[in-house]
Amino acid sequence: MKFTIFQNSRQGPRPYNQDRLAYSYSKDALLLVVADGMGGHRHGEVAAQLAVTAMTDAFQRLAVPTLTSPAKFLIDHIQQIHDMIDQLTQEREMIEAPRTTIVAAIVQRGMLYCAHVGDSRLYHFRGNHLLYRTEDHSVVQSLYNKGIINKDDMSTHPYRHKVYSCLGGDVPPKIDLADRQELAEGDTVLLCTDGVWGAIADDQIKQILGGSSISDNVTRLLNQAELVSQEQGDNMSAIGLQWGDKLNSQLAVSTITMPMGSTTTIMNPITHPNSENPTGSHAKHELTDDEIEKTIAEIKNALRKTKRV
Repeated sequence: MKFTIFQNSRQGPRPYNQDRLAYSYSKDALLLVVADGMGGHRHGEVAAQLAVTAMTDAFQRLAVPTLTSPAKFLIDHIQQIHDMIDQLTQEREMIEAPRTTIVAAIVQRGMLYCAHVGDSRLYHFRGNHLLYRTEDHSVVQSLYNKGIINKDDMSTHPYRHKVYSCLGGDVPPKIDLADRQELAEGDTVLLCTDGVWGAIADDQIKQILGGSSISDNVTRLLNQAELVSQEQGDNMSAIGLQWGDKLNSQLAVSTITMPMGSTTTIMNPITHPNSENPTGSHAKHELTDDEIEKTIAEIKNALRKTKRV
């Protein structure tokens, strides 16, 4: 495999960042995952961190060097994250479960597989054409599908950020698995949270991603989202993938020489709360990185005992 990939996250105007993102690859398979911890639910960052950690751990364990079934991998492990959050909620006797959206993709043998829950999105571009985009599990998308509101109403509707399916919710998640798609040399795949697409229209996203450098394109995308969202925005996170090595980029990854059983995983560094308000109302809800990792380790150990991991 040859590809160029870049990921980054911005805190935006929020007091802390609940987005998490990562990618992992073996000799013959690639995983990308983005999770948006739901800010209206306490410790959404735990759910989001659990999502990317569980997905990358499972990929590292099973992609040796390919997955037996990429589609089944996505469905099974996204469901398992929901079960892990449910177990955490019960064991800690939490009043409210941590919740997160997720969008995850696998590339294997030149085919793109994608599954998502919530309103974090995947876009697949070829040249100047948008070939595919996930459909949000949101209230406004549901209203639009039923013909109750029109497309112009969606961006200004008061429920535009409310989702009806997530990981950690009171009901089992609706896991949407897209039809697999063949990737062509030069195709671009974008995974992002609603902090990005909520600030930038699809046509503008397509235009920004049309540049030659995926790292520059994703940086411009986040810069623009941050500019639009200076006062009333969300966390903004994106992973951009350019398939192949059409431009012979020095940043391109080639897995040809990778050992058969090895994997590489890159977690995006977590941005921390604004230091200007360390004792503000949000600070008491923020968990440290160590606390999050400890919580996740406890959940995974408990699940191993019950043979669920």
